[in-house]
Amino acid sequence: MTHPFTIAIDGPAGAGKGTLARRLADHYRLNLIDTGLTYRAVAHALLRLGLPLDNVSAAETAARQVDLAKLDRAVLSAHAVGEAASKVAVFPTVRRILVEKQRDFARTPPGAVLDGRDIGTVVCPDADIKLYVTASAEVRAQRRLAEIESIGGTADFAEILADIVRRDERDMGRADSPLKPATDAHLLDTSEMAIEAAFLAAMSVIDDVLAKRNKA
Repeated sequence: MTHPFTIAIDGPAGAGKGTLARRLADHYRLNLIDTGLTYRAVAHALLRLGLPLDNVSAAETAARQVDLAKLDRAVLSAHAVGEAASKVAVFPTVRRILVEKQRDFARTPPGAVLDGRDIGTVVCPDADIKLYVTASAEVRAQRRLAEIESIGGTADFAEILADIVRRDERDMGRADSPLKPATDAHLLDTSEMAIEAAFLAAMSVIDDVLAKRNKA
């Protein structure tokens, strides 16, 4: 790969795009970022300082201070942080600040796999590969429940499903950078697909593009 190679992966929460992104980044030896963590970092900063989530100025300041090399998934994966993140993510100015950081990351050799909601449509519209990974809300809720139970926790399926539906509506309905597949994205519906099958399907798409590029 003579120039940064970019793989954009978009889709709703729980569809498996994070796991797929990690597998692809490892396989193709590319940098990796879960762009959702950048919004979570902003939300976490506001929560930590006790500031209201609708304080746009404070959110902008927090966004400018986000260091992509120091995103702590263990801290930022908390449910409350995720809920708060979807609220600060609606601010256009916050999105612009973080998008520029994400673009800089993508331009860094040897390239990157970016996992998010608007990578193929906004952050990297010229990405070499665009994947839109989705699954039914019910399947995603069941996966989330299994994940919680696997670490000894308990949760209510109906509440998880309602939360996922609310988040989908918020992500898809926002005026700025709504969640939607890019027109040239390859669709991967993982509702009835294991991660290995999704990984192989994605590899097939990527290898085809790389083969054509090498012939050119």
